[in-house]
Amino acid sequence: MLTPASPPFPGAHQPSLDELRPGDVAIFGAPEATPYTPGKTSHSAKAPAAIRQALAKFASWTEHHDFDVGGPMIPIGGNRIVDLGDLAGDPNEPSENRIAITATAAAICEAGAFPVVIGGDDSVPIPLLAAFKSADPFWVVQIDAHIDWRDERSGVRQGWSSTMRRASEMAWVEGIVQAGIRGPGSARPQDVQDAERYGAAIVTAREIHARGIGPVIEAVPEGARCFVTIDCDGLDPSVIPAILSPAPGGLTYWHMIELI
Repeated sequence: MLTPASPPFPGAHQPSLDELRPGDVAIFGAPEATPYTPGKTSHSAKAPAAIRQALAKFASWTEHHDFDVGGPMIPIGGNRIVDLGDLAGDPNEPSENRIAITATAAAICEAGAFPVVIGGDDSVPIPLLAAFKSADPFWVVQIDAHIDWRDERSGVRQGWSSTMRRASEMAWVEGIVQAGIRGPGSARPQDVQDAERYGAAIVTAREIHARGIGPVIEAVPEGARCFVTIDCDGLDPSVIPAILSPAPGGLTYWHMIELI
């Protein structure tokens, strides 16, 4: 069940899920997926609402020139942007959270629209990726401080430390490129070895600061379809300080924009 967003994403229409049109850019929030502590609300459950609220000031500027993109912030005559609202999410019902995320994204794709999902913690991409089971194969490009290759943590296999491990098990994921990796985190040496054995291209933040985003771009086959997932800690804490595990030396705003 989707609850309408208030305020909605700037410049967005607010149709129901069954009113989507082919080519729509469809936004929805997924505040909860799989917690490590049953019943404990995710540290980022309020993020979808907070992101929209932070963007609300741009609602009257949608036709203004945006120097970051070289034209109107929302191009006139471009794809329609729609905000479907937020899934409820329940820390006591992780399996139901995952089902809802997968089903909503699948319905968007079936309508010929393009899903943009606002989390929520980094367990959200696992059921989101599951929605593309019947789609053409694609590559995952992850912007993150951590590689997320733990097979399990405290017995939980669908949590935010296992995102790329679960992605690697999906036949429709052709490859994984990980950008911005740095510092110590949840990964143990065996997890790194497993990622390398799979063939994941791990491009550290240090390498990006030294050489630019070229190594990341080169790791993605030309013409590949891409699923882009962004963990906020992939950016430097000077850009986004309100994260669970701040790690110095992260990517800049422009690194991320140019990668996308």
